[in-house]
Amino acid sequence: MIRVPFADMQREFQRVLLKVGFTPERAERCARIFAETTLDGVASHGVNRFPNFIEQIRKGYIQVQAEPEKLAALGAWEQWDGHLGPGPLNAYTCTERVLALAREHGLGCVALRNTTHWMRGGTYGWHAAEAGFVFMAWTNTLPNMPPWGAREIRVGNNPLVLAVPRSTGPVVLDMAMSQFSYGRLETARRRQEQLPLAGGFDLQGNLTRNPDAIISSQRPLPIGYWKGSSLSLLLDLMAALLSGGQTTYQIGRQVAEFNISQVFIAFDLSKAASAALAEQVVNEVLDDLHSAAPVSTDDEILYPGERTLKTRRENRANGIPVDPSIWQQVLDL
Repeated sequence: MIRVPFADMQREFQRVLLKVGFTPERAERCARIFAETTLDGVASHGVNRFPNFIEQIRKGYIQVQAEPEKLAALGAWEQWDGHLGPGPLNAYTCTERVLALAREHGLGCVALRNTTHWMRGGTYGWHAAEAGFVFMAWTNTLPNMPPWGAREIRVGNNPLVLAVPRSTGPVVLDMAMSQFSYGRLETARRRQEQLPLAGGFDLQGNLTRNPDAIISSQRPLPIGYWKGSSLSLLLDLMAALLSGGQTTYQIGRQVAEFNISQVFIAFDLSKAASAALAEQVVNEVLDDLHSAAPVSTDDEILYPGERTLKTRRENRANGIPVDPSIWQQVLDL
């Protein structure tokens, strides 16, 4: 691995985005999202995914100039159309809008249809929580996981984001409905590493830690077995129904993953009578969590998002670790 300074990474992303038709302002924001994702240790949805993002633009699956449009206002719930614009920018716009709705009503919901991959969903959770909001969001995907008990893929791994504000660092959960996201599987395969736990089935139907075997079989393991499979289905249905957009089943009938559906929900804690106690409540829970005895001296008890904060500080100080071959692909774009 090589280490690339954050500013250099963002500058290279911005250079390429300008080259494919982004305006300067949109190129800066999109480049920052990709760079911050990589800074936080999620290269699978940052620098590693960037060349594919550019390829999808060139194939016409992502419309560079398209911007999301509000179609319906139903009180604190709005429906928007992404018009196949860049997924990170569409998701950022909808996050900003849902925060505005929460400031007005106490809570807000924006349901977005016809958008493209938002990359790291946690990006929007961090943004909302750092602004003081309780936040949740999810997206559907193309079919990439079998329902529990089946051999054939029918459901998506439909990532879910939950975030709670805290002055010394938000609590942010960003998880797919599969035990390991496809990005994590690809990263492990590239590094020729085994997964820490069984993450799916091989072609013979055996549970395995081998990421290559799971990618080949297209049978990642749902979190909680049948529970993750069921949660995936309900997130898909809710995203499609709230946005008026497509389901995983419909997305799977296309040539690529686009026209996906997403939901963003935010609560403004400052409007609640208990707002003054919020920080105390969160800190007490996390202090109790940290006090749990680890299984072994090598284990560290962390809350969701805590490792991200540590990774962010380290990478800002030392540069962001990047696979040299991936970075060369970016430089060649």
